[in-house]
Amino acid sequence: MLVPFGQNLYIANGPTVSFYGFPYPTRMAIVRLSSGKTWVWSPIELTEDLADEVQTVGAVSYIVSPNKLHHLALSAWSRRWPDARLYAPAGLARKMKALRFDAELGDEPDPRWMGDIDQVVFRGSFAMEEVVFFHRASRTAIFGDLIQRFPDTAATGWKGALMRLDDLVGQHGSTPREWRLSFLSRDAARAARQTVLDWNPEQLVIAHGDCVCSGATPVIAEALRWI
Repeated sequence: MLVPFGQNLYIANGPTVSFYGFPYPTRMAIVRLSSGKTWVWSPIELTEDLADEVQTVGAVSYIVSPNKLHHLALSAWSRRWPDARLYAPAGLARKMKALRFDAELGDEPDPRWMGDIDQVVFRGSFAMEEVVFFHRASRTAIFGDLIQRFPDTAATGWKGALMRLDDLVGQHGSTPREWRLSFLSRDAARAARQTVLDWNPEQLVIAHGDCVCSGATPVIAEALRWI
């Protein structure tokens, strides 16, 4: 289930979930840090087979969610690895009060992974912020919902037509239109976009849609051009 996506970086695809009636495939990323510990981004539904494969990478030490929507599997992963530290983006701790979060994510990486992973918060939306990460060894940017790139085959019927109107289908993809409109102040988001472009990522991992294995920087620039 774990697929190598670069040096010490793995991805795994999970089940499709419904979001306001739209089918959304799910994807997670795992990094083996230089410390030997394992960092988990946006965990998908946990199965015994997946848990066994994750253990071959290393014991899970850090679990992060990129935004307040990516919480469906956090409880299961936290129960399986109770000693792992759990990190919340803005708004998630208030939403998931039954979970014990160890820290809130900001622009500065936690010292426990700052040697391997950088991060920045896209602020300015009254609806939701997102934390974007950059895995240095594989030069991979990791996005949750800010960039969605669905293939043409997934955009059928009236739902597919709406996805195309939102520019979520095709080579570059974009951000859902209603979320774009929620960024009433875009200065902070523009600064975050520039930070990502300055990383000059070669690869792109996203939760929903097609990832990018090479030449990711211009894809990201075009997908976030609306900012």
